[in-house]
Amino acid sequence: MTALVDEVTDLLQQLIRNACVNDGTPESGQEQRSVDLLASYLEGSGLDIERYEPVAGRGSLIARIEGSDPQAPSLMLMGHTDVVPVNPDGWKRDPFGGELVDGEVWGRGAIDMLNETASMAVAFRKLADEGFTPKGTLIYLGVADEEALGTYGAEWLTEHELDAVRADYILTESGGFQMPLPSRSGPKMPVMVGEKGAYWCKIRVNGTPGHGSMPLRTDNALVKAAEVVRRIAEYQPETQIHDVWRRFVEGADLPEEMARMLLDPQAVRSFSQSVEDIGLARMVHACTHTTFAPTILHGGVKTNVIPDSVELQVDIRTLPGQRAEDVRAQLAEALGELFGAVEIEGLADDEASASSMDTPLWETLNRATRQLVPGASTIPFMIVGATDARFFRRKGMTAYGAGLFSDRISFADFSSMFHGNNERIDQESLRLSTEFWGLVAKDLLG
Repeated sequence: MTALVDEVTDLLQQLIRNACVNDGTPESGQEQRSVDLLASYLEGSGLDIERYEPVAGRGSLIARIEGSDPQAPSLMLMGHTDVVPVNPDGWKRDPFGGELVDGEVWGRGAIDMLNETASMAVAFRKLADEGFTPKGTLIYLGVADEEALGTYGAEWLTEHELDAVRADYILTESGGFQMPLPSRSGPKMPVMVGEKGAYWCKIRVNGTPGHGSMPLRTDNALVKAAEVVRRIAEYQPETQIHDVWRRFVEGADLPEEMARMLLDPQAVRSFSQSVEDIGLARMVHACTHTTFAPTILHGGVKTNVIPDSVELQVDIRTLPGQRAEDVRAQLAEALGELFGAVEIEGLADDEASASSMDTPLWETLNRATRQLVPGASTIPFMIVGATDARFFRRKGMTAYGAGLFSDRISFADFSSMFHGNNERIDQESLRLSTEFWGLVAKDLLG
């Protein structure tokens, strides 16, 4: 087992050091570096390996262990190889050093999601080396461009190479962490059966230019934009108790008072404002509300010129059933009389998606979780960000976010490291995840 942990640790370190940073531009990412790494790692095990590169440098890799029964279900293990940009000033260690310190691997992507990309690959190769002969086909996908809407990765593959990536079941990021909830019947490991939608937009605020030395009673677009930001930040949309949230609360087997509170719209808002665990507070709030995060602001041309135009970008995450018109209605409510004075341009519009729990894979995940964490069971949850799972759901496939992590890193730290500072993953989690993928494949496909 020590050799297995060393193997997945080494592969993760190399993926981190490849620094496939995706800033959203076509030339960024350069995931081909990690495609070459994964191909080198997987070659020699008798696997069928294919590469796809829709734009120079933006490569994805697919490996297969063909099943013996065409009627048996197929399973894909999918991990992305790109990572988001990073500001090294906020880090204690080199974000792309891949250092192993006290049993933890540090680096951008260690949590999101190179740990799973690496552990999936190691589990996949281990199965191949063992001569695993599944009834249903097992597929590994190391995919590009997840961190910038999937244009050159999962979206492109599902639109142009669907047969290469078609599977009955897809597993991707990210579940299997222990949330700090007082369950009455053992640890509950969330499986992401759905995800929120994303409506990214640009809000243009116009004003009138003038000389910066005479600001009195000017039509300053920057001042108006500041008020727009303030109103959006303070806006509180209605709490929604949707089906996935209800099934999560009911499955968590919480004390009755707490369960009632988490199913009460008014109490949920109070809970997220008062609970001490900030990671839990953010997750509960995001799961039950449309969220609005102002993220980018550009405006002005010179210090002594009153700005006549400012552009604000807002990351809006929507709940099941919400559409673009619902989001614009909420923006109108948030901005009040300012709504008519701004221009709104949609940049991305992905509706929320979810997969049924009534599948053989759900039972497989529960059995594998219980085997590695005695007394544990799986519960449904909704990931509040976006993953590549949505592209496969649109094609009629069942997709879950899964995994298995130890409790060495607290939930608050775990949740804060997604796109945050000081990303790191412990080796016990790498071991659990690697074993987990192998157990799932054997249980579902064997």
